[in-house]
Amino acid sequence: MDELNNTIETLDSYLFRIGLQFFADNGDKTEEATEKKKRDVRKKGQVPTSQELTSAVVLLTAFILLKIFGATLYQKMSELTVRIFEVYIHDENIFTIAGIRKFFVEMILWFMQAMLPIFATVMVIGVVINIVQTGFLFTAEGLRPKASNINPLRGIKNLFSLKNIVEFFTKSIVKVLIVGIVAYLTIKDNTKSLVNTMNVSIVSSGEYIMTLMIDLGIRMSICLVIFAVVDYIYQRRKHKKEIRMTKQEVKEEYKQTEGNPQIKSKIKQKQRQMSLSRMMQSVPKADVVITNPTHFAVAIEYKPDKNDVPIVVAKGQDYVALRIKEIAKQNKVEIVENKPLARALYAKVEIGQAIPEELYQAVAEVLAYVYSLKAV
Repeated sequence: MDELNNTIETLDSYLFRIGLQFFADNGDKTEEATEKKKRDVRKKGQVPTSQELTSAVVLLTAFILLKIFGATLYQKMSELTVRIFEVYIHDENIFTIAGIRKFFVEMILWFMQAMLPIFATVMVIGVVINIVQTGFLFTAEGLRPKASNINPLRGIKNLFSLKNIVEFFTKSIVKVLIVGIVAYLTIKDNTKSLVNTMNVSIVSSGEYIMTLMIDLGIRMSICLVIFAVVDYIYQRRKHKKEIRMTKQEVKEEYKQTEGNPQIKSKIKQKQRQMSLSRMMQSVPKADVVITNPTHFAVAIEYKPDKNDVPIVVAKGQDYVALRIKEIAKQNKVEIVENKPLARALYAKVEIGQAIPEELYQAVAEVLAYVYSLKAV
């Protein structure tokens, strides 16, 4: 007995946990979905759509087409009925294989001529409505086999989700009410005319009833379209809520898209080191290093056969300036102290750029001085 009670308690606890999983709502998803998240879920085919809207518009289109071509269809149907009774009933070969084949071929041809344009138009409208809702979207994500798609617990959870059950029954009740109210009001307004059909010919009463049914269908379809538009707005809001993200998810996505700040810092540091190393390799090629003398150092190269004007090949401040001077001394590059010129070159000229015109005279004097030292 105790074992039975323990088993029941264990099962009850297990079912309770499953229930919590089924009906739990991720309340910690407070952040709006990022553009990347929206693109990702769209690639997976997860877009807000309303099947109610597609069905309602298709239904309305069908009834409008029947309204437009109804008289023609009724006439063709009457002609076909007459032909069946006048021709096929008296045909001795109607019950032979050839006769049956001829009869069905004629029925199919009549159906294609009469109904195919309507069906084709309805199908096109259905496709257009889906495109309006989702845009031009094709994804093979849903065709890929996934273990989650065959998970029975997941299927039960989706099927018996409290939200889905409430949504399904609410929509069903609203649609039944719409159809019932519209049908009641339409029949109520045409009660006398319906009674009078008993006093006219079958053809006339048939035409009237068909027209009334089409008008009833159009009215119901219009009401259903209005309801479907509301449902589409609801589906968009629901989808927007479902793809919300937690703050942690937003942070993780930022790290993935923008990069981890620590990693980015290390990369930038490495890039600066590589850039500095390349710059220092250019110092031995310089003709002169101009200093202020301690805080700034600018290395200038002038090769008349390559460049018309002198080029700044390296520059630096404080520690970098000290390294430039050390490398210059090691490679016997002249170092000239000129505070105003060093500051001006450091501030105005980037590495690899030619010196500006306003500094031509000052740089030329320094180079002339350096060349005079080498000539001695």
